[in-house]
Amino acid sequence: MSELRWNPLLGTWTMVASNRKLRPNMPKDWCPFCPGEGKKVPSEFTVYAYDNDFPALTQHPEAPYWDGGFYKSAENYGKCEVILYSPRHNVKFYDLSVAHIVELLDLIADRCTALSADKRIKYVYPFENKGEAVGVTMPHPHGQIYGYPFVPQKIETELHNCKAHYEKRKRCLLCQMTEEEKDSGKRIVAENDSFVAYIPFFTDYPYGVFVVSKRHLGMLSDCTAKEREDLARILKVVTQAFDELFKAPFPYMMVYHQRPVNSPEYNKAKDYYHFHIEFYPPFREANKIKYYASSEMGAWAAANTSAVEETAPVLRQLVNQILEKEDMNNE
Repeated sequence: MSELRWNPLLGTWTMVASNRKLRPNMPKDWCPFCPGEGKKVPSEFTVYAYDNDFPALTQHPEAPYWDGGFYKSAENYGKCEVILYSPRHNVKFYDLSVAHIVELLDLIADRCTALSADKRIKYVYPFENKGEAVGVTMPHPHGQIYGYPFVPQKIETELHNCKAHYEKRKRCLLCQMTEEEKDSGKRIVAENDSFVAYIPFFTDYPYGVFVVSKRHLGMLSDCTAKEREDLARILKVVTQAFDELFKAPFPYMMVYHQRPVNSPEYNKAKDYYHFHIEFYPPFREANKIKYYASSEMGAWAAANTSAVEETAPVLRQLVNQILEKEDMNNE
């Protein structure tokens, strides 16, 4: 069964996708993401996108299960794509060259634009899940893109607050956040010409980094070539610092937040909504997970186990050490 079911308590849709149960765990002697191995993967590629074999959303949906009454459902129309980061099975994100990561960002931006051309898609959401701690079954470096037929609730909340701030103060909320973080300096992790990475004052993850464009942008596709290169550089150093933190592979969820598409109610979102990337790393200490338990899940009342003024300097020091080593190697 595959459909959308309306949640009247929260005012949003739940995706029902029974086919997701059929996803395989990684075989020991074979990887469907390696060149030429999967039925959809070519024998040669640098980065590659293809339709997910087990999509939660599809452009060929089944008929809705519920046809009336108190509850309502809808077709699970949309698109789910897999983005392969590299042909190399065990490569780490930060071991990719800057040029390679730029090519990856170009592909993601191109696929976002292509999905946006479908007028039934209202939100395009690139993301990456990394590590078994966040449920990853395929370790080959990859991400995904979902094209939703609705604007997801968390994004709706961000849009609502960004719009209210813009109407009250006549400026972008994310722009002001970044200004406040730079003025403070306490929570800055990394910075270059086009992007700044910081752990926000309010975040609920001890190492929950935001990567925010300095220029007011609505989408990844709005970035110039220089901005994409700078984004590649800052993502490269931040993900390496994560692994250096506990001297072990560091799991995370990385999500791209950009403005909605094909949504007349958000036609002016380009004025008040700002492209940024959020990391949700579940580790609070080495091999200790910061769980989202009853308060967080049941009440949406987040609790951070660490003051980010304590964690950000640790990550910033690692970033600086990585950059210093790069400078020495380039001399």
